[in-house]
Amino acid sequence: MFAVYAARTDAEQPLSALELGERPAPEEREGWSTVTVRAASLNHHDLWSLRGVGLGQEKLPMILGCDAAGTDPDGNEVVVYPVIGLSGHGVGPKEPRSILTERYQGTFAEQVAVPTWNLLPKPAELSFEEAACLPTAWLTAYRMLFTNAGVKPGDSVLVQGAGGGVSTAAIVLGRAAGLRVYATSRDEAKRKRALDLGAHGAFEPGARLPQRVDAVIETVGAATWSHSVKSLRPGGTLVISGATSGVNPPAAELNRIFFLELKVVGSTMGTKEELAGLLDFCAVTGVRPVIDSVLPMERAREGFERLAAGDVFGKIVLTR
Repeated sequence: MFAVYAARTDAEQPLSALELGERPAPEEREGWSTVTVRAASLNHHDLWSLRGVGLGQEKLPMILGCDAAGTDPDGNEVVVYPVIGLSGHGVGPKEPRSILTERYQGTFAEQVAVPTWNLLPKPAELSFEEAACLPTAWLTAYRMLFTNAGVKPGDSVLVQGAGGGVSTAAIVLGRAAGLRVYATSRDEAKRKRALDLGAHGAFEPGARLPQRVDAVIETVGAATWSHSVKSLRPGGTLVISGATSGVNPPAAELNRIFFLELKVVGSTMGTKEELAGLLDFCAVTGVRPVIDSVLPMERAREGFERLAAGDVFGKIVLTR
């Protein structure tokens, strides 16, 4: 079957390790289902895999891709929940948690095999392309906002780095949930796009906000950390799920954190139940993922190049 895969890893030139071509189709396995992929979306995790982060040499070659929507063997339209081993379903009860492409072949292919437990019904209101955007970036944003930040309608939130998959999701979800949303970006065009998505204000990184916020959604890391901490009201919450600009900020702002009793919460992905909630949220409210572009899987390299360059606003989707 046709697939997009990591033939090797390269920490310095990750795209040189990307290959497109034929790979073996999934084998039948008890407790697992083979999904015919209709759409799959790119994540920064795919670039990290090409660099060798979380992907051992013994697992190569590895088909990339965490997110997908398609049809199961009975023809049902489904969405793939990409965390494997969380429940023990389909794997041994002692297997540690991983996500697709760390231990098991991913979704950038004609077919992908996952534990049957990992399949959720795709709402009829969502297209395959829209549904394929949700399981990683949008689920991450959903958990950051509603589980770990604990915000409620009327609260205010700062989303750092408007343009990425998690950030655009947080803007759209936050506005739909009745939050006052501010966003930052170095790019003027992306700030305008953030306003178009419903942000109440869009600013350059480090700019003073109209008010201190109840929560910050942080995925940028070192470059925005100090601004994130300084933007919180006393007792506010900073939720972090990534650090694309680096993991060591020049100033940790520890005095401000303890003096103002700020909360710093790490967040990774989300549960299957949260993904079900996100799917329902989108179906009921009319909220839809922000899609930057849709490419046939044969043009996956173009999508990877744009993602690596940061030249995206929303999600890049690959279709079969």
